[in-house]
Amino acid sequence: MTKTRRAFLGTMGGAAALAAGAGSAQAQVKWDLSTVWPDGNFHTQNAKRFVEAVKAATGGAVDITVKAGGQLGFKGPEHLRAVRDGLVPMADVLNIQQIGDEPMMGTESVPFLVGSADELKVLHKYLRPEYEKIAAKNNQKIIYMVPWPTQYLHLKVKVDTLDGLKNIKIRVPDKNAQDMVSAVGMAPVLIPWGETIPALASGAVSGVSTSSVSGVDGKFWEFLKYVYPTNHTWSCQIVTVNLDAWGKLKPDQQKAIEELGKKLEPEFWAASLKADTDSLKRLTDGGMEVVAIPDAMMKDFRARTAPLQQAFIKRVPASEKVIKAYLAEMKRT
Repeated sequence: MTKTRRAFLGTMGGAAALAAGAGSAQAQVKWDLSTVWPDGNFHTQNAKRFVEAVKAATGGAVDITVKAGGQLGFKGPEHLRAVRDGLVPMADVLNIQQIGDEPMMGTESVPFLVGSADELKVLHKYLRPEYEKIAAKNNQKIIYMVPWPTQYLHLKVKVDTLDGLKNIKIRVPDKNAQDMVSAVGMAPVLIPWGETIPALASGAVSGVSTSSVSGVDGKFWEFLKYVYPTNHTWSCQIVTVNLDAWGKLKPDQQKAIEELGKKLEPEFWAASLKADTDSLKRLTDGGMEVVAIPDAMMKDFRARTAPLQQAFIKRVPASEKVIKAYLAEMKRT
């Protein structure tokens, strides 16, 4: 073989290798996963762990990047639609903020319907199949879902009766919470998380209904003094994928992602409970006080908000079957 011939074949071999490499690169799936929560939030950390596991399980063929802190420009209430319309292939969707499109997704936040993570698991036996249908209707698929820990009222004042909360302007995340605080005489302001800290800083609100985790995210000790462990509502983040994007994956890739979602979800639930404990400590270390709510005050709280369960069922008739099945299993009426 002549020197010229060898050089020509070497050049052709290099070109073929480059072409093969280009083909491999084109075959790689690169997605973004949008979330409004900051990097330090446990939901964001869960998502990052999930995408790393997906990359490893697919040999790098499915490469997902978590876009935290709302950096893609989507607010929490927009995530269901954003995935539905293919504006982003994946998102961490807060269910209670989607009730404008899908009222059923507010079921968990009916005041005092759920009292613990174990009770939430029972509710999900009946509710999750409905969420799966809602996701499919909105051109997406649920990969995993994880609850926020128990909810608190974070306030500037310390009181021992509901009357002491009258007319306090408080940020709420959804209509159920809006109705709940209205029922006890407070003045709710319905705003997404991204606008909460500016509202506190400007004095537009003087309290927030949210988890201890969000309290740490927002450094509430800079604005507020007291934490009331009311445990009034629950909610979940639901990581979903657009069905058109999902359909472009190979079957083995789909199977790997589904299995990872099922495997990691229980661990992510445990992370939620730990995040609550850790965050409460961080709030108190920052100078906030956890209020021991008098029994009479909590009894009054429950009594005033009790009618909201039937009001929700009336507003969202599809929820009745789910709620009744859950209450029957819990031996509650």
